[in-house]
Amino acid sequence: MKAIMVMFDSLNRGMLPPYGYQDIQAPNFERLARRTVVFDNCYAGSMPCMPARRELHTGRYNFLHRSWGPLEPYDDSMPRILKENGIYTHITTDHWHYWEEGGCNYLNQYNSYEFVRGQEGDPFKGLIQFEEPAHLDGRKDFCGRQEFINRHYMQEEEQQSITQNFSNGLQFIRENYEADNWYLQLENYDPHEPFFTPEKYKEPYRDGYEGIMFDWPGYHEVVETPEQVAHCINEYKALVTMCDTYLGKVLDMMDEYDMWKDTMLIVNTDHGFMLGQHNWWGKMMMPYFNELVNIPLFIWDPRAKEAGVRRQALVQTIDLAPTLLEFFGQDIPKDMQGKPLDKTIKTDMPIREYALFGQHGVHVNITDGRYVYIRCPLPEREQELYNYIIEPTSYPGAITTEEIKTAKLHKGFSFTKGCPLLKIKGGYGIRTLNFPPKVLMEFGTLLYDLQEDPDQENPIQDAQIEERMICAMVKLMKENDAPEEQYKRLGLEAYVV
Repeated sequence: MKAIMVMFDSLNRGMLPPYGYQDIQAPNFERLARRTVVFDNCYAGSMPCMPARRELHTGRYNFLHRSWGPLEPYDDSMPRILKENGIYTHITTDHWHYWEEGGCNYLNQYNSYEFVRGQEGDPFKGLIQFEEPAHLDGRKDFCGRQEFINRHYMQEEEQQSITQNFSNGLQFIRENYEADNWYLQLENYDPHEPFFTPEKYKEPYRDGYEGIMFDWPGYHEVVETPEQVAHCINEYKALVTMCDTYLGKVLDMMDEYDMWKDTMLIVNTDHGFMLGQHNWWGKMMMPYFNELVNIPLFIWDPRAKEAGVRRQALVQTIDLAPTLLEFFGQDIPKDMQGKPLDKTIKTDMPIREYALFGQHGVHVNITDGRYVYIRCPLPEREQELYNYIIEPTSYPGAITTEEIKTAKLHKGFSFTKGCPLLKIKGGYGIRTLNFPPKVLMEFGTLLYDLQEDPDQENPIQDAQIEERMICAMVKLMKENDAPEEQYKRLGLEAYVV
């Protein structure tokens, strides 16, 4: 048996034809939907980039205990478990955060790995005398400047990171398709911002825009003109079309080598992206609306042979590690909270009533598939937050000496396998964004009925439903062995028995 995961970053399911969007050229995502099971209620768990990837390895929530960071010594890593049990694991990726502090030990869990340089702010090439082109928005720091330097070396399609990354993945398949017992993770940074593509992918989306370059929205409310917004969305569409083109090459190879008979295929993402919905760009600066957390997921299981069908069961990123372990006949560690999806793929069997999701230090969220409850920390308690870690790194870079001075030894949690931890004041995910931003906390607590209000435009007031969602949230937090202060921050002490 073999398995391939094609993973994208910031792939908004609302821009894909299998999820109802037609104003885009993505024939291979349509083709994919015909060959796989399409999940309609897949939710992310921990955001953003590296917390989501820790969940992909460990099959349990990250965000209640820690912000961005590396795998910990006590973590159950799915690819490492496969590797230790005779299943060859390989990853090829252009996700540059793997090469930084806070993400630098993930690739070591695989038998082998390849890394393609040059995405976004990856310090890929050095140009001291470089004039940054005029552009609207984007990062106004080292990352922004470095991105444009990197583009200077990627003028041709074959030079771009996604092209090289897929080339690596296709080579692995070509050289190993006759072998048995392997897992390939073909992980791509695109369509993460900035939305940089060769001109041929822009052609279907020409909109007559002649203004300043705008293919890199920041993380803020929309302040641009309607013409600028429409143009930036078209730049995203072009990048999705490029992703679609390379996805098609994987499908072609599976056809060529008749791999559908014995190879699991998973196509997924870590989270979505706000493209002007709710008047916001990006992520992390607004509540986690469904555009960010209700994510696309496609799975072909050669044992079930279910294709061209949809599943409504509530599933999450934490389910992917157990799914792969079960597929390869491996025991699922007791500390994994996710569930294997084999029976859900076959019959739409439910595996949970509720899904928890969020980011360290801000709202904690829960859904049952119909209602979404977004619980805001109390204003006077929002900063009562700690990182529980062994590895003293976050993002960007190491935990500072001032942060470490607050450290106390903590006995550990149920899932840390007897390891004590450092309890360090702070968190909030990406520290350079000055978390938690005041504007995020000003949203307050929100409750949405997705059946009546799928776009989450009108929050409702319903004490009975809110009470039910709170009780479910506390239950899941307890199952995750959430730290005591999380209940206090959220004003939920009365529900803790």
